[in-house]
Amino acid sequence: MFTGIIEALGGVKSKQMEGSNCLFTIEAPLASELQVDQSVSHNGVCLTVTALLPNNQYQVVAVEETLEKSNLGDMQVGSLINLERSMKWGGRVDGHLVQGHVDLTGTCINIQEKDGSWIFTFEFQSRNRHHLVVEKGSICINGVSLTCFNTSEHSFDVTIIPYTFEHTNFHRLNPGHSVNLEFDIIGKYVQRLIEKPD
Repeated sequence: MFTGIIEALGGVKSKQMEGSNCLFTIEAPLASELQVDQSVSHNGVCLTVTALLPNNQYQVVAVEETLEKSNLGDMQVGSLINLERSMKWGGRVDGHLVQGHVDLTGTCINIQEKDGSWIFTFEFQSRNRHHLVVEKGSICINGVSLTCFNTSEHSFDVTIIPYTFEHTNFHRLNPGHSVNLEFDIIGKYVQRLIEKPD
């Protein structure tokens, strides 16, 4: 479980297919604090640390389903990835409860600079998920906990403050880029209850 508050940016040092899986080598300042078997959010995708390497590097494996449902398959050597270690129980939850299980990808369709902050507009295609994006509700984009506004059936806006812009890979996003979306877990459970037959 995560909070959507990014701790560090990691750089993709290598990417190697192993059958249908992809082995990523990541370089990050928090690598020296990791342990094998720990969960780390990579652009909002929960992956398990499989090896620790010298020079602040570690490895994770993304399986085929993860590559199909997220933007990790699009990552190349040199790409920046938002990183967050799993939350500690008993601490503050500064974002919202994030599982690290990406629901689908969305596309950045517009970026507007607004007096020191930025408004990003995203769209997504899913008939049965549009009601999970609610005005002033939480959403996780590339692992970042954000608040939606200007919501419509297939699009929404978020505001990015300078700190978030500089300390996440939002400063690398351009219109047309794919992002990972995880909808609020509470909304998903409510949807399940409503759809459950009597």
